[in-house]
Amino acid sequence: CAQIPGVDYEQTFCATMRTTSLRTLASLAAQRGLAMRRWDFVAAYLQGDLEPGEVVYCRPPPGYETIGPDGKTRVCRVVKPIYGMAQAGRRWQRS
Repeated sequence: CAQIPGVDYEQTFCATMRTTSLRTLASLAAQRGLAMRRWDFVAAYLQGDLEPGEVVYCRPPPGYETIGPDGKTRVCRVVKPIYGMAQAGRRWQRS
């Protein structure tokens, strides 16, 4: 999706763990003999929801016709956050 900063997206912040927090947890796990695990959420951004009233459009993916029968350029309306959207991480975190 091609988005224009300040025009079609606003909040993009997505919280992540601070390095000091990770080191503290790793230290506690080592002291207590606990195993640490990590999770990689495959397709997690696709599970978020757009904000109510938020409308996002993007260009069609490669292979799709970009010009309609009426001669106008086609666009796709995004109904779920997708990879490449600036705000996808924040939307997933809030879901």
